[in-house]
Order: sequence, then C-alpha cells, then structure tokens
Amino acid sequence: MDETLRKAALDYHRHPRPGKLTITPTKRMETSRDLSLAYSPGVAAACLAIKDDPDTAYDYTIKGNLVAVITNGTAVLGLGNIGALASKPVMEGKAVLFKKFAGIDTFDIEVNEPDPDRFIEVVAALEPSFGGINLEDIKAPECFRIEQTLRARMNIPVFHDDQHGTAIIVGAAVLNALKVQGKSIETVKIVTSGAGAAALSCVNILIALGAARDNITMTDIEGVIYKGRPNLDATLEPVARETGARHLSEVLDGADVFLGLSAPGVLKAEWLDKFAPNPLILALANPEPEIRPDLVAEHRPDAIICTGRSDFPNQVNNVLCFPFIFRGALDVGATAITEGMKLAAVQAIAELTRIEASDTVAAAYGGNAPVFGRDYIIPKPFDTRLILHIAPAVARAAMAEGVARRPIADFDVYVRELERFVFRSGLLLRPVIEVARSAHTRIVYGEGEDERVLRAAQSVVDDHLGTPLLLGDTDTIIKRIGSLGLRMKPEQDVRIIDLRRDTALSSRLLTDYQRLVGRRGVPPDAAARQLSRRPTVSAAMLLSVGEADAAICGGLGDWSRQFRYALPIIPRRRGINRVSAVTALILQSGNLFFCDTHVNENPSAEEIAEMTHLASAMVARFGIAPKVALLSHSNFGAAQSESARKMRKALAIIRAEDPELEVDGEMHADDALVEPIRNRSICDSRLTGSANLLVMPNIDAANISFNLLKAAGEGVTVGPLLLGLAMPLHIAVPSVTARGLVNMSAVAAMEAALAAHA
Repeated sequence: MDETLRKAALDYHRHPRPGKLTITPTKRMETSRDLSLAYSPGVAAACLAIKDDPDTAYDYTIKGNLVAVITNGTAVLGLGNIGALASKPVMEGKAVLFKKFAGIDTFDIEVNEPDPDRFIEVVAALEPSFGGINLEDIKAPECFRIEQTLRARMNIPVFHDDQHGTAIIVGAAVLNALKVQGKSIETVKIVTSGAGAAALSCVNILIALGAARDNITMTDIEGVIYKGRPNLDATLEPVARETGARHLSEVLDGADVFLGLSAPGVLKAEWLDKFAPNPLILALANPEPEIRPDLVAEHRPDAIICTGRSDFPNQVNNVLCFPFIFRGALDVGATAITEGMKLAAVQAIAELTRIEASDTVAAAYGGNAPVFGRDYIIPKPFDTRLILHIAPAVARAAMAEGVARRPIADFDVYVRELERFVFRSGLLLRPVIEVARSAHTRIVYGEGEDERVLRAAQSVVDDHLGTPLLLGDTDTIIKRIGSLGLRMKPEQDVRIIDLRRDTALSSRLLTDYQRLVGRRGVPPDAAARQLSRRPTVSAAMLLSVGEADAAICGGLGDWSRQFRYALPIIPRRRGINRVSAVTALILQSGNLFFCDTHVNENPSAEEIAEMTHLASAMVARFGIAPKVALLSHSNFGAAQSESARKMRKALAIIRAEDPELEVDGEMHADDALVEPIRNRSICDSRLTGSANLLVMPNIDAANISFNLLKAAGEGVTVGPLLLGLAMPLHIAVPSVTARGLVNMSAVAAMEAALAAHA
C-alpha cells in the first residue's frame, strides 16, 4: 500500500480511541437496586436457573447472540503467518462486520498456538461462552482437521469462513453467471488456479450444485492436480484427475469457468482465447487478481468477470454471507452449520441478485443502481436486504436438517423481526403497515420523476401499501423505471399522471384551483402557472378532487414553501385551529416523537395543547401508548419566564381536556427521559418510565433538538408528519431517502384507510 493509505489506516485504528470495538452494557446500572439485580445477590437466580436447565442460558445471557472470531494468525489475509497478536486488527474488523450487518455481538480471540491439537483444545473449551464459532485465517491443511474436529466435538455452529464463505458467494456467482450466459452447471468445464482451503470448498459446493466432478480440473503452484502426482496432499486426492496435462495453460481449452484463488497475474492474456464462448472468470486473488478486468474486457468482451475487489463489478466478498448465516443459525439455536444450510444461502444470494437493488445499495455505490446482468451477478455487500433473504433460508434449512433446537414457528413474524437490522423504522412502522394494507390507497407523488420516489413506489407496490400515482412526464418516468431495473409496470402497478398530456384532467384541476385561490390574491393566469410548475400544487389538487386518497409532496426545494403551496388546497379538519407537525426518530435506545418540528414558530398554550392531542393520537396509531413530556428550560415551576408559564398553562389545558393522557411538564429533557432523575425533581409525576412524545415550546427548540439528536444518535427519521389536515398529505424534507418516502407513504395510507372506515 502507498504511504498515504498506510498512514490513514493507522490513524483510523488509533483515533479517537485505539481499536474498532467497545463493550456496552444493555442494562442500566444507576442504583444499588440495579447492582443487586445485575450482580450479587440477584445474579444467583440466573445462575441457578441455567444450572437446572442449560438451555435457559439463551434466555438469561448473551450466549444466543454471541459469536467468537478465533484465529492463530497462521494465514492472515494476504499477509501470511504473521502471528496471533498481529492478526488482531483483522479479527476486530470481522467482529465489526458481524455487528454492522447482522446485529451479532462478537469477541475476537487471538490464540497464540500454532499446534493444531492444542488449538483445538483451547477452542473446544470455550463452548459455554458462545452461541457460535467463526474460525478465521488458519493455514491449510491444518484448518481442515481443526474445523472437522471442532464440529464433531462442539454442540454449537463452527464455521471456517475462509473456506465456506468464499464458496457460498462463488456458488451464487456461478449460478447467476451461467443463467446470464445461457449455460448449464451440469455440463460446464471448470478450471481452478489454487487448491487451498477456499478452492477445495468452492469445488465441493459447485459439485453439490450439480457440477460434474469429471468436468473440474484443479491446479496449484506446482501445476495440475493429477492422479499419481508425487507428494500429493491427502486432501487433494479426491479431486485429482486422470490427465497428461501438467500446466494451467494446458487445461484451459474449452473452459467455461475459471476459478482463481491463487496469486496475481497467473492467468495470461494470451491464454484467454482458449476459453469457450461466453466464459466466467473469477479472479479472486487479493489485492491483485489473477488477471486484470481491463485485460479480460480487451481480449474477451464476451466474458463475465468477478474479483475480490470493491473497485470492480461483481465483488466476491465473504461479508455477503457469513453474518447472515450466523444470524439464521443463532436464531434457531442450531447445533451446527450443515451443507444444506450453506446451499440454502447460495440459492438465497443468487435469487436476491435478480431482484432490483435498493436505494441504500444505489447510494452506497455512487447512486448507480445495479441491475441483474453481466456486471451484477451477485449482490453488493451493502445490500441491506441480504439478511432478510439469507437468514430465513438458513434457519429453514437448519430446521429441515434437524439441527435447530429452537425452531421458528412463524417465518412472517421472524422476517419482520429481522427488519430491525435493515430499517430500524421497520418495527415502529409495523402497526401502521398492517392498517395501510387493509385499504387500496391511491397515493400521489408530486415528484414522480425523482429516483427516490420511483424506488419508494416499487417498495409500496411490493409491500401492498397502495397504488402509486406518479406525477410527471410519461416518457421520463418510463425511461427511469427501466434504467433503475424496477419491476413495476405503468398502468398495471402504478399510474402515471402527465397533466400536459391529460388535458381534460388538467382543465378540471385548473378550474377548481382557480376557484380555491381566486380570492386569496392569485389571479387566473398566476393560478395556471402555479398548477403547471409546482408539483405540490398539482398533487394536492389531485387529492382534493378525489383522484387520489393520499399525497406525498416535497423532497426538493424549501420545505416551508412546499407547505405554503399545499395549505390553501387541503383544509384543516373540522374543529382544528392550527396545522402542526410531528416527526419520529428511531434510535438504538428507542423511539422518540418530536412536536412541533416544522410548522408553528411560537405556538400559544392553547395551540400547544391542541398539537399535543393530535400528536398523541398519531403516536397511538403506531401501536405505542403516548407518554408526553412538555419540555422547557424550567423544571416543574422553577422559573417564571413567559415560555415556562406557557408550558404550565398548556399542561393544565391538556389535563382538563384529556384526564387519561399520561402527560407532565414543564420539565427538563433529562427528567422526561430518565425516571430516576425525574423522581429526584418531583414526587407526584403522572409520567412513568421514559417519555416518548416530546412537546417543545417553540419551533427552534423542537427542530434543533430533533436534528441534534438525529445526528449524534444516528437516528432514522419518519416524517415530518402533518397533523390536523382534513386529508392525508405529507411533505418530505430534501434529505429524505427512498425508505423515508416509503415510511411516509405507509402513514398516509393508514390515515386514508382510517378515514374511509370512519
């Protein structure tokens, strides 16, 4: 690596604190009572329960979500036998990937023991601590015996990722490449460069997928693996061929698949003509592949190529599978990872690739959405849908093969639970989505040509949340649907509303709009310009005249301006004096709702009371009992400022109007969120636990606190959600993602469904 990268990598590992991992408690430890529960004497209850029934360790400890990443440092990445201590940064990195991609807690364990037998004894003795063992960076052939022995001795999953992780991704890549090239795995000729642990595992999985053993030739640094070769390792005898060929170049004639797991540059450009038409070349040596992709493109443009690098298409990366295989195995309490579980992962990865990529994937790769084909035969490592496809497939296979101690009864529920690792908004939105699916809501999107909107519309179709109505130019929308690889079909799954073409509808909307704004200082010509140039106006009008049941506007330009465009069109609900907004924030510690983040600059006590009632009703629609805190710089009467008196008065109004609502104030934010702190401030608070709806005295406090906490806590946003309108219309902020639009769509569809049944 160059000096700049070396220095940046060292700084990354050193600052702001050494290493890439930390340990964080999952329980509060603030009082002597907490201490007595966590440690002596309370901990004895958990110990005795586990003594009586060892399986309860999965109920009372971290075991069921804890994996050990273990190595002796004898074959680290491309660095070789650098020893256990020097391997620690790699093992920490692997642990971070487990947590990032699948929410699995991990300890990295570097064992200073090169002797396989002693290493086995060390690892086997760790079984009580962990739910699974991920072996890493152990040299061949010792790694084979180590894994086989530990799998036989231990009653938890043991998985050597260097072998099987690579093989699973290669299996999926081969299946999809052959599909693109119109070939069958049963008949293709396969040649490997490399015959180590990963190569052998790849060959075994390809045979399990249907490849003929006689069609596979393996080579290593000494040449072809042939029967009778002197000093041939016992692990290679089953794959040795009866052949007179001795060199890699001699066995490439007519090859359909080249699998390189060896060294840089071993596949020469002049040999590429030997391959069969439309070959697959997997050049997986890292960081420099067996042949550069540009050379393949120059000499064999009909070839599909994969590498192990992220800067080329079709990256074979183990992170595509190992976190999710362990996720599925842990969730059913698997005693092993079987061949059937690995094959299930292969098929799940292959099938996922053929579905259009998510907006998260597109964003992670510069906004270019990959579409299944020559340059996209395996998913991208940051495809957040991987866990939803692989973990259930592995769990099902574990159950089918009889190694699941805690079978999953309802896989629909299980997939919904997995969504917390994909979109933290998943569980919060679940009650909303269930209501939304009960109606066939027509949702109009003002910015129908926007890529985020189109991706959101595909998810709305897939999740049966409603029928998207895309406002914009017909040709542009159809072209972008195709370029993004989306599956929705205009006039079948979605409706395109092009007001320049649909003059009858445009004329109808204009007549009604001119009538609405004519006495608000907007002359007819100006009204016509606004309708044609402002998508929010058009979308709101479509909702107003009954062409749509809900509307999602904005996402471009100034939010408050978009709000002002819509407000004259969609009236307030009867009895509501002011429109307001609430925004949900999903944090690792839980969900918080903030009111009012976007509309009212300095509401009165009466307006605060009204928006609190509206926001509480919205929180309840998420299936959450609202716990309301009226926030202030003053704490329970400590100050007599105007804003403090205002929040005090608002509390009195709210309690008079809704005595059953759990609400208190005026109070500091820490009192609202931490009950012990609140109890030290006041002895008779009606609020219990932690507040989930925070009502602010003005828009500055609400917006600043919301955005500050969102940034500091890496929160996921739902909203802003407008409150008090007669029809469900919401306006997205410019930073909204496609998933954010889906969330807002679900809320709007829910509101439309509830209104239809009112």
